[in-house]
Amino acid sequence: MTASRYETGLARLTEIDGTAGEKVIAALADIAPDLGRYVIEYGFGDVYSRPGLDLKSRELATVAALTALGHAQPQLAVHLHAALNVGCTREELIEVIIQMSLYAGFPAALNAMFTAKAVFQEHDQNRSQTTVP
Repeated sequence: MTASRYETGLARLTEIDGTAGEKVIAALADIAPDLGRYVIEYGFGDVYSRPGLDLKSRELATVAALTALGHAQPQLAVHLHAALNVGCTREELIEVIIQMSLYAGFPAALNAMFTAKAVFQEHDQNRSQTTVP
């Protein structure tokens, strides 16, 4: 028996984002649960589960797109965390953001870079809290 789109999507979301993605979906439960279901089923069950690109490539593309939008810092932060979770390096993420300055402009790239700086700091704090001396 094959998993439903929802089950497939939830598993992929957890693989990529850990609990961060689940928190976003939970935050929608009282106002727009269908939107949360669409994100899981379509976004992660259909698109993120397709063959052809590995998760690292998908996250690099997502970071580039969110950077280019210039106004999606909360979503960019989630995907920067996800990119680190699936093996992207800070250097790769910084280069993607710099690349977007050429196509999306400096304001969008600056917004993204400051978001990345905050995500990297949070990532470092979380790692130091989980590391046993």
